[in-house]
Amino acid sequence: MNDAVKVALVTGSAQGVGEAIARRLHAEGLHVVMADAADERNRSTAADIDPSGSRADPVVVDLRDEHAVARVVEQTIDRLGRIDVLVNNAAVANGTSLWDVTVDEWENVLATNLRATFLLSRAVGEHMREQGGGRIVNISSLAAQAARPSGVHYAASKAGILALTRIFATELAPHGVTVNAVAPGTLETPMMQAVSAEVRDRLIASIPLGRIGSPEEVAALVVFLISEEASFTTGATYDINGGVLMR
Repeated sequence: MNDAVKVALVTGSAQGVGEAIARRLHAEGLHVVMADAADERNRSTAADIDPSGSRADPVVVDLRDEHAVARVVEQTIDRLGRIDVLVNNAAVANGTSLWDVTVDEWENVLATNLRATFLLSRAVGEHMREQGGGRIVNISSLAAQAARPSGVHYAASKAGILALTRIFATELAPHGVTVNAVAPGTLETPMMQAVSAEVRDRLIASIPLGRIGSPEEVAALVVFLISEEASFTTGATYDINGGVLMR
């Protein structure tokens, strides 16, 4: 990778963790391509991050559509010439009971969370392999490692992301590309803000550090993983859960 402005593609960037990651990468000097299905909200977030519009590009994409995924990668490379960082963050979560999950709901969650991560990692990974370097960071979840009330399909998709991380890391390591995962626990996201005070208190009581994490803390970890300081780290999963799961 040369001294040109590096380009990061971040999915699920309109709000929450994805927004925090996009903001932090932009602040670090990267050109951020923000891919999200929520077009209006994503545009508003991008304009807030970079009012000039010079280094934050909102892109609307349905990650369940493999052709749309291919287009966003191709168009980014055609327009900006490179992709140095890919952050697979976009996800949907439904807390439906194991016994009530429909096949359609299962397919929607797995397509958005897992299949899109596979398709994006393969398309961008091939480009990074030819480019001679790059960083891929996949956002998984504590739900992938411990039973949580987040839905069996969500947990399965996030566990699958950990497997993809190891496989892509192995395939891309000889080409100077690192692939790592981040597994957050409970965070202050719009979803969390919707829960009752009783549930919130119960969650906090289950966290050894006694508080809920922030999207900005996840973004800081992502920044480390794309840095040169982390160049000898690949195939790893970084837990950020306040001590709920220690290993």
